Amino acid sequence: MTEKSKTKINSEDFRVPQGKKVKLKNWPTLVKPVYETKESYKEILEEHVATLSTLQRLLYASNTYALLLIFQGMDSAGKDGAIRHVMSGVNPQGCEVFSFKQPSAEELEHDFLWRTTCRLPERGRIGIFNRSYYEEVLVLRVHPEILRSQDLPEELRDEKNIWEQRYRSIVDLERHLYRNGTRTIKIFLHLSNEEQRKRFLSRIDEPEKNWKFSLADIHERKYWKDYQEAYGDCLQATSTHHAPWYVVPADDKENARLIVSQIVLDGLSELKMAYPKTTPARRAELQSIRKLLTK
Repeated sequence: MTEKSKTKINSEDFRVPQGKKVKLKNWPTLVKPVYETKESYKEILEEHVATLSTLQRLLYASNTYALLLIFQGMDSAGKDGAIRHVMSGVNPQGCEVFSFKQPSAEELEHDFLWRTTCRLPERGRIGIFNRSYYEEVLVLRVHPEILRSQDLPEELRDEKNIWEQRYRSIVDLERHLYRNGTRTIKIFLHLSNEEQRKRFLSRIDEPEKNWKFSLADIHERKYWKDYQEAYGDCLQATSTHHAPWYVVPADDKENARLIVSQIVLDGLSELKMAYPKTTPARRAELQSIRKLLTK
């Protein structure tokens, strides 16, 4: 960090400890900014992006681990913006972003993890899920009528047990990924009801943002408390040592991006990565090629 950007962000301040009971009303949606001015925000973000780019090249070259980043949050929480700004310096060859909307007819013919499992990152790469399999324990819990239309066997549609069963399936999947070299970091962008209202109004008032808004967004606001409860239970059940959740205050978009970038940097920095070593035979081959090039 330079003199202008000494602030240190502690990722652990936002991590959900395994087994901790989560009441989202007790988690802030706004905290003191880690930047002082817009200029210092840009400077810190540029430093984070540059370091992330370096670590991403090392991840790609070492070809041992994969990194899966999952972004969840209410509508207008800033998922797209966080992904776009934080990952702006990453080589597209080593990173893929997938947005998961309403399941297709084909996807509904498979188990609820199938469509996302097909998009998991390869070794050496970063995969980003903008929404994910977690929608199946969030949206469907708030709207159980969708679950009833998915043609599951009747004995498996017990709404008293299905969420715990799905939490278990998710935790088992993420533990399996961990055992096979994929590290999973999950970001919940925690937005307040009032800030969402302001952002929706902005989408209406600014013509270039009109495309982001639909009546369905307003409809979902009616279920705000239900979503907060669903998210709280989900975070509590699925934040683990090997695949932690981070609750990032999202009312300040710039601050949220800096926190997210630090969380990703810390996750990558923990991996034991190294550039491949050149063998004596390979070194001799390179020297022979060098002689040919210098003639």
